[in-house]
Amino acid sequence: MSGSDTAQAKGVGETPLGLYVHVPFCASTCDFCAFYQTQPTAETVAGFLDGVKTEAELVVWPRPVTTVFWGGGTPGLLAPRQIEQLGAGLRDRFGGEPQEWTVELAPASVTGERLAAFKAIGVTRISLGVQSFSPELLDGLGRQHTREQIYRAHERIRAAEFRSVNLDLMFALPGQDEASWVADIQAAVALAPDHLSTYCLTFEEDTALWVKLSQGKVKLDVEREARLYEETWARLADLGYGQYEVSNFARPGHVCRHNLNTWHMHEWIGLGPSAASQHAGWRGANVSDLAKWREQVARGERVTEDRVALTPALLAEDALVFGMRMNAGVDLAPWRERCPDAPWAAVETLAERLVAEEFAVCEGTRLRLTNRGRLLADNIGAEMMAAFEAEAISA
Repeated sequence: MSGSDTAQAKGVGETPLGLYVHVPFCASTCDFCAFYQTQPTAETVAGFLDGVKTEAELVVWPRPVTTVFWGGGTPGLLAPRQIEQLGAGLRDRFGGEPQEWTVELAPASVTGERLAAFKAIGVTRISLGVQSFSPELLDGLGRQHTREQIYRAHERIRAAEFRSVNLDLMFALPGQDEASWVADIQAAVALAPDHLSTYCLTFEEDTALWVKLSQGKVKLDVEREARLYEETWARLADLGYGQYEVSNFARPGHVCRHNLNTWHMHEWIGLGPSAASQHAGWRGANVSDLAKWREQVARGERVTEDRVALTPALLAEDALVFGMRMNAGVDLAPWRERCPDAPWAAVETLAERLVAEEFAVCEGTRLRLTNRGRLLADNIGAEMMAAFEAEAISA
């Protein structure tokens, strides 16, 4: 951990504060997407903008906002004047100038006018949802953009001179072999992005892909996934992109600060339907329904779903689970100091086994996964959670 991360683990010091805004509008639903979304109308967009303003007024803002992230949905479906309205209203709450402000955009929604509006409100980082450059694979995902729209969107984003540009890619797609994945990497790198996110396709319940999986129309191939992971890590390392988390790579100075702060268990405030928050001693989410969310914030209610108290043990558990996904690993010492009652004997037993099986290395008090371990990061995270939960049950 850095000095600020150690301070957070100890529960002292001025720490980062993130702001996440969930913009729930999509023109259509991609086959793989499980995020809450709805189609925009003049009425629903106006209601959303009014709801965010109302919800922001309910928050007790403890200190200036450090990072901002607008996700969705597709924030780019907002009109330029709506972007400026939403941004201006939130800036009144920031208490300073954020170090980083990210907006996710779909290629088909990128226009010069929208980019100008994002620049005007202070956005510094654009994350473009490319997913693939292959027309066949895009069609298989239900994506509503073309290869040509990707290039046109990227050209416009670069012309607008945002500080950082990220491209999102997906692999292990139905019909995708290693050659086509390598072709996607090469096409992305040719655009010289500052950051690349490469996500392995997951099958979430209540999605079209989940239905296809249950019907046998697509199949899981764990061995192929592992090969593609390793191919990705090796190629991007050779091309100058430093891996800092299982799925994220950046040129120097372009890591996503918002995500890092979240993984380090700092605080963030979530606004909008389905947005999660970790703030003021609580973690929870807003209801995943635009109309119900508006009704709740009108009554002065927010973070009503899955609401739990942020105990030191819960923060320590998640710090280890997410910390192990990062290449730097996690420093156990400050978390042991902050939460001495956590099941550290069970954590040490698991760590020793991971080291013995060459899934991890331990350097002083820092535990981090090897490449072999990162291929099993989800399973190892589940084992870490099981150790904490077993302790909680026995207590």
